Amino acid sequence: MKDYINVIGGGLAGCEAAYQIAKRGVKVKLYEMKPKVFSPAHSNRNLAEVVCSNSFKSNSITNACGLLKQELRELDSLLINCADLTAVPSGQALAVDREEFSKLVTKKIEESDNIEIIREEFCNNLEENAITIIATGPLTSDKMAEQISKITGENKLYFYDAAAPIVEKSSIDMNIAFYGDRYSQEKKKEESIEEWKERLKKQEDISYINLPFTEEEYLKFYNELINAEVVTLHEFEKREIFEGCMPIEVMARRGEDTIRFGPLKPVGFDDPRTAKRPYAIVQLRQDNTSGTLYNLVGFQTNLKFGEQKRVFSMIPGLENAEFVKYGVMHRNTYINSPKLLNKEENLKSNNNIFFAGQITGVEGYVESIASGLIAGINAVKELKKQEKIVFPKETVIGALMEYISSPNDKFQPMNANFGILPPLEEKIKDKKKRYEKMAERSLENINLENI
Repeated sequence: MKDYINVIGGGLAGCEAAYQIAKRGVKVKLYEMKPKVFSPAHSNRNLAEVVCSNSFKSNSITNACGLLKQELRELDSLLINCADLTAVPSGQALAVDREEFSKLVTKKIEESDNIEIIREEFCNNLEENAITIIATGPLTSDKMAEQISKITGENKLYFYDAAAPIVEKSSIDMNIAFYGDRYSQEKKKEESIEEWKERLKKQEDISYINLPFTEEEYLKFYNELINAEVVTLHEFEKREIFEGCMPIEVMARRGEDTIRFGPLKPVGFDDPRTAKRPYAIVQLRQDNTSGTLYNLVGFQTNLKFGEQKRVFSMIPGLENAEFVKYGVMHRNTYINSPKLLNKEENLKSNNNIFFAGQITGVEGYVESIASGLIAGINAVKELKKQEKIVFPKETVIGALMEYISSPNDKFQPMNANFGILPPLEEKIKDKKKRYEKMAERSLENINLENI
């Protein structure tokens, strides 16, 4: 057996796995094909590139992803620490400056004496006598996918997700737009409209910019959106759309009010110009530390670039918007984990092979980091012939591993959510109190002794 561990893929899961291995005194060969080869979605040579939204979701432990982040902080996650250090204002959520986040992760990985970064596509035989973690992500290259098919005996599976456009803040019409977090506005309803307008002038709650629609404006926008041209992909009509990242135009075609009760819901807002609730509202979230870029929340899309410019410029306040990045749709790959993997993320047919990240069917940045952490810890356990770690299913990290390794004929990618955790022994009707109790139980069950 080799005295080092291979990690294939320098994304979120791969970097977390490499760090967890290195901190335990084991050498790592981290393979990253950038900058020699880029996937259709990647453009940055740094490790841990954040491609879609810059949000790592809620920090509240009454949110499953927020609880998962707290579990990872307890477990000394490198990437969650880097996310905390490069955070930008985002209300209750943890959002990062993409560039600073990937730079910091790269710096930390490069500083490790136990990690060798190999900037080329992994072309070795996966059957060689070395423990290997495959963390190639949802955009696995064709060459690597062929190797995975060979060792698993399975055909590749696909789902599709989409990234939202980003605009320059300076190009947003702030005579129409206004700052504010939905929930903070709900809390401050007792203010007079004059006090509210004065607060907004001072740019409080600047993590979100809000763009209000009248009914007439919305209906014109809606009609253009559902009739806009999309990018044509091979076998496009046969795709399986993952509900958690559905293109805005696909969601809109389900009905005139679908997006108005989804990402464009006006709940919690009043338009400062009218002191009335808008018919619909688009939220923009700060995308970098300096606050010069904002992304359109919920506007993942497969529209052609020209159509994005035309249709999204119909949103009030974006008539003259400068789009620095248009939304794109990606083909994503994941394996049939319930059939292939155990709870330790080991390939059932080969103890030397581990999988980590979105290729396992965990969906989301934080979930991928958690998966990388587990694979890294257990790869070291395998190398040292120690008993591998299975986190309790009462924890979010354990519940995710339970989900991806349990029999499931209709396996789909899964985000962290309280629905995958076992119910409490006591019945608590109040949802917030129930989630608080589940979070308390989770953090009590994180066992650090043997990790």
